[in-house]
Amino acid sequence: MPTTESPADPDGPEVPDATSVSRTPDDRRADRGGIAVAAVLLLLCGAFVVYGILNTEDEVAEKRATAPAAEVTYDVTYEVLGEGTADISYRGADGDKANVVTGAGLPWRKTVSVPLGASPIVNVTLGEKGGTANCTLTVRGRHVQRATATGAFGRTTCSGELGLSER
Repeated sequence: MPTTESPADPDGPEVPDATSVSRTPDDRRADRGGIAVAAVLLLLCGAFVVYGILNTEDEVAEKRATAPAAEVTYDVTYEVLGEGTADISYRGADGDKANVVTGAGLPWRKTVSVPLGASPIVNVTLGEKGGTANCTLTVRGRHVQRATATGAFGRTTCSGELGLSER
C-alpha cells in the first residue's frame, strides 16, 4: 500500500535545522581575531615588498656609483693644427692624470680611450715665437669643439663631456 507523508503539525514541537549552526559570542570573537591576524600578516607582506623594491633601487644606484668608470670608455681624438711647436696636455685613459707633450711639432694628433666620468680636454700653449694653433676635439667620431690660440705664449683649450646620451 502506498504511504503518504503528512505535513508536520504547525502547533507541534519544532525540530532544529541541522544545516545551520548557531554562533556564540566567543565564535564571533575568534573570527575577528583571525581577521585581525590576517590583516597584520598582509600589511607585513606589503611592507616587505615595498622595502624590497626600494632597497633594490638603492642597490642599483649604489652599484652604478661604485662601478669602475674604466669599464666604459670613449674614443677621443685630440688634434692640434698649425705650424711650429706647442706644449700640449691632454686627458688620456688614466682619467684624471694629464699627459703632457712638450715642444710637439704641429700638426699633432692623438686618439685615446677616455673613461666615462672623465671629461676629455686638451690644452695648447704656444711658445715665445707665437703663431696660430687650432685645437679640435672629437668624441666617437663626432666633432665636439674647436678653439684657436694666437700670439706669443697664446693658449687655448678644447673640452667636452662624456655623458650617457653619447652612448
